[in-house]
Amino acid sequence: MVIKGVWPESRSFDDKGMGPIPESWKGICQTGVAFNSSHCNRKIIGARYYARGYERYYGPFNAEANKDFLSPRDADGHGSHTASTAVGRRVNGVSALGGIAMGTASGGASLARLAVYKACWAIPNTEKYATNTCFDEDMLAAFDDAIADGVNVISISIGAVEPHTYLEDGIAIGALHAVKRDIVVAASAGNDGPAGQTLSNPAPWIITVGASSLDRFFVGRLELGDGYIFESDSLSTLKMNNFAPLVYAPDVVVPGVSRNDALLCLPNSLSPDLVRGSTIGKGLEVKRAGGVGMILANSRDNDAFDVESHFVPTALVFSSTVDRILDYIYNTYEPVAFIKPAETRPNWVDANILKPDIIAPGLNILAAWSGADSASKDSIDRRVLGYNLDSGTSMSCPHIAGAIALLKSMHPSWNSAAIRSALMTTASMTNEDNEPIQDYDGSPANPFALGSGHFRPTKAASPGLVYDASYQSYLLYCCSVGLTNLDPTFKCPSRIPPGYNLNYPSISIPYLAGTVTVTRTVTCVGRPGNSTSVYVFNAQPPYGVIVNAEPNVLVSDRIGQKKRFNIIFTTQRYEFTGEARRDRYRFGWFSWTDGLHVVRSPIAVSLV
Repeated sequence: MVIKGVWPESRSFDDKGMGPIPESWKGICQTGVAFNSSHCNRKIIGARYYARGYERYYGPFNAEANKDFLSPRDADGHGSHTASTAVGRRVNGVSALGGIAMGTASGGASLARLAVYKACWAIPNTEKYATNTCFDEDMLAAFDDAIADGVNVISISIGAVEPHTYLEDGIAIGALHAVKRDIVVAASAGNDGPAGQTLSNPAPWIITVGASSLDRFFVGRLELGDGYIFESDSLSTLKMNNFAPLVYAPDVVVPGVSRNDALLCLPNSLSPDLVRGSTIGKGLEVKRAGGVGMILANSRDNDAFDVESHFVPTALVFSSTVDRILDYIYNTYEPVAFIKPAETRPNWVDANILKPDIIAPGLNILAAWSGADSASKDSIDRRVLGYNLDSGTSMSCPHIAGAIALLKSMHPSWNSAAIRSALMTTASMTNEDNEPIQDYDGSPANPFALGSGHFRPTKAASPGLVYDASYQSYLLYCCSVGLTNLDPTFKCPSRIPPGYNLNYPSISIPYLAGTVTVTRTVTCVGRPGNSTSVYVFNAQPPYGVIVNAEPNVLVSDRIGQKKRFNIIFTTQRYEFTGEARRDRYRFGWFSWTDGLHVVRSPIAVSLV
């Protein structure tokens, strides 16, 4: 595992009942500030840290400015959270913020071992919630050590601020070296979507993970004095004793401060004399001015709520609700409101590869936290807790990493490509109500948002067929995108196959015109008893495209047997309307089915 440090005292990393450390393990427990060899155990079997690149840029490490430990110890919660999500032990009766999400916390592979490689640090003299920085020099050193130490799975909850080509992407280069040695690498897809060119970690040898929501919600309730009720996402467990006077922030501005500053609840903008009795920084300003609660509006109705642990009882409302609240404030003699606490209810993107690969839970995930950080990561916040809720693809990636660890233990001969294929081709495109998975704005999500769909680990254990790929096939693929010097022992052929012919469990064809033939090979990895499996082709073509397979029936009679086939894509006649213009992608899928297995792959096509 490659993460951002660990809080070893967390119950999620207890080694009770675990057997001896495997003899194949070659790693060390590196000592440092507030971290010594006793902090490793049979669960945390290795720990290292890397700051050479960081110090080369920012100067010698300073604990006060860096707000961190120069050691493998986790100072901001992110590393412990992701690590425990992937491989944390089962811990009963945990919750966040005084009772939110009460239940059992468990990693996907709770008996797997953990190795910590800390290569990311806070930017000096900034709040922890702002950002971290990870230098390629440090990350590549971590990759080298993880490979030499003998890890089986690498989980990277790190994303780039802006897209990079593979040659400029330290994670891509390090992951390629790992995959060469049959180490499976999963990484976050990033949190800057849904706009185009925002994907992180697009390399085809990486399992790229997007984030999904869960089948539970944390709901708070706002009540106005006239009986109006609004429910929305909330993590606030703070309580109001009763209704309190309600005011509009610009109406209680400090004299000489602009109304716009008060509208945003910027520091020192609200008058204590006017507020008294009536996102983290905004709530802090309300609290400083004497407010007992806050109504915070999104700028647009289709924006997702940024659910945080505010300093005062907080209700998040849509922009369309603001007019209703203002109307009540300005047309009522003594407007009042009551906020109830929350309760739990069940880039540079390569056009030849469809990314992300898959999605997993990433919204409001409960997992272990650092004892050196607060719930909000704000230095003013003094609330220390052992478990916390966090959101993003950093949280979804370790879900996949945990599933990978289980699949590796069940199928030790499977390489990285086979495991990715098993996860992708068995993923679900529907939610718990058997309806299409929705995007953030309520519309049906397409493969650019969810890849192959939501992971189903139990299905992935027996996928029927897998799409395999080797280290050499990735190098050949790199030839197709102009990278010819990644490995001096490999020479690109004179005739380079198109990038879309990489044996991937999805298909992306940019600028389709006329007919294009895509070649794939599947390997049989399971069939009932000693029977012969007959797989039949089926497809839901993208609009304006005809999709056929040759052959359209595959017969397999033994484990390990490979079957090659072509999929032919042909554009239909159509008028060049706005729906069919250049660069406008349309989506579909194809599958192979034997009556027991459904081996499904998404398709993305743009037309010339």
